[in-house]
Amino acid sequence: MNYRMMRIILVLLLSIVPSWAGDKKGKNMAVSFHLETDVNNNPKMIFEQNIGGKKRYFSRSPEFSTKDITAFSPFLSDNQNDYGIVFQLRKSGASRLENITMANQGKMLIAAVNGRVVDGVIIDQSVKDGVLVVWNGIQEGEIKEYDKLAPRIGEDKKKK
Repeated sequence: MNYRMMRIILVLLLSIVPSWAGDKKGKNMAVSFHLETDVNNNPKMIFEQNIGGKKRYFSRSPEFSTKDITAFSPFLSDNQNDYGIVFQLRKSGASRLENITMANQGKMLIAAVNGRVVDGVIIDQSVKDGVLVVWNGIQEGEIKEYDKLAPRIGEDKKKK
C-alpha cells in the first residue's frame, strides 16, 4: 500500500472514530484525581489551584480517572446541598493508590468532575483498600450520568 493511500485511510478512520466515542453512555461524567506537585515542574504539565487562600500546584495528568473505577456509591454531603461519592478502583488502580499514598504523604490529592475541581484531601497515610472518596461537590445529574457507566457498589455488574 502506498503512502498516499495510507493517508486517505487514516483520515477516514479519524473522521469516524469521534462519532463512535460520542455514542458512549455516560459520556457527560468524567472523574479525575490529580496529585499535588512542585511549582518548578514544566508549566505545561501543571495547573494552579487556590485552596484555603494558598496557591497549590497539581499535575495535569491524572493519577486516577473514570477508567480506573469499577463501582461507586453516592451519599448526601454534610452540607446537604450536594453529594459525595465513594469510588471503588480496579485492582491495578488500588495498587497504584497504595503506592502513591505511601510515597506522597503530606501532599494533596484533588478530585475533578467534568473538569471542575470539587474536593481535595491531604494524604496522611497509605490507602490499602482501593477506595477513593469525594466528600462533596457532586450534583444529582452527575450521579445519574455515572449510573450509566458503572454499577453501584454491591450491585451486580450485569444489571447495568
